[in-house]
Amino acid sequence: MSEEKKAKRKNALGRGLGALLANESEAPQRRRVSGAGAAVTGNIGEISLDQIEVNPFQPRTDFNEEALQELSESIKIQGIIQPITVRKLGTGKYQLISGERRFQASKLAGLEKVPAYIREADDQQMLEMALIENIQRENLNSIEIALSYQRLMNECKLKQEELGDRVGKNRTTVNNYLRLLKLPPDIQIALRDGKLSMGHARAIINIENVDLQLDVFKKILAEDLSVRKVEALVRSLTNKEEKTAPKKPEKEFSPELKKLQESLSSYFGTKVIVHQKSKDNGDITIPYFSTEDLNRILEILDM
Repeated sequence: MSEEKKAKRKNALGRGLGALLANESEAPQRRRVSGAGAAVTGNIGEISLDQIEVNPFQPRTDFNEEALQELSESIKIQGIIQPITVRKLGTGKYQLISGERRFQASKLAGLEKVPAYIREADDQQMLEMALIENIQRENLNSIEIALSYQRLMNECKLKQEELGDRVGKNRTTVNNYLRLLKLPPDIQIALRDGKLSMGHARAIINIENVDLQLDVFKKILAEDLSVRKVEALVRSLTNKEEKTAPKKPEKEFSPELKKLQESLSSYFGTKVIVHQKSKDNGDITIPYFSTEDLNRILEILDM
């Protein structure tokens, strides 16, 4: 990769939400307005808290009470340094796009008004911005990130490459997170609860047999295995599977069908299998690994 491309990549990282919010870092330079009646789209205005509705598309509903109280105390002393972002609904009514922690902490601090950057956004943009803001939080676990990526792809109709551009990640990183959702529920819960690292999970997912995945998972917990030891264990298991598995005669697989299989796998977020029985017929298999995974696929199919 050239130095110029590296520089472009570096500049793109973490830019997703800022780009969607029309570069909020420049917002304070815009003309300020005072009073609810004077609040104009594209400006920063002081808006009454009772005129602001929470974002119905906010994917994160749990806020740490202690951290919220600390932020509230800081706001009492220093005020709100970074304005929240809202969209205008109608006369004197606004809806949060980003900054719900600041909004909630301001209520706790007893503020009546908060500085807000006012912009236009439709429902899909609201959902997209809320999800991206959620992803960019530092304390998200890998399953929360994966689920947010999945929602962005399914509900905002984004492809993996487009999603990568939005969140400042390459397609491989995005795919690594999405693959976690193929793991059995027990393993996903352990990831969510911090009992298992993403490195462990990425090793386990290379095992195709679900029972074997769970066996390795239990062994990790029982023996406190490192990621390297798990990777070595998985390699030995997969090699054993390859040796014992009956060899199937290879069939001619056209480039068109291969491309179709890759596209379907990307679209459904799981390894879709296209099986060509003869020249003009075959079948398509979409595997699922849990009830939630099945429901996710059915939602994509609009069933």
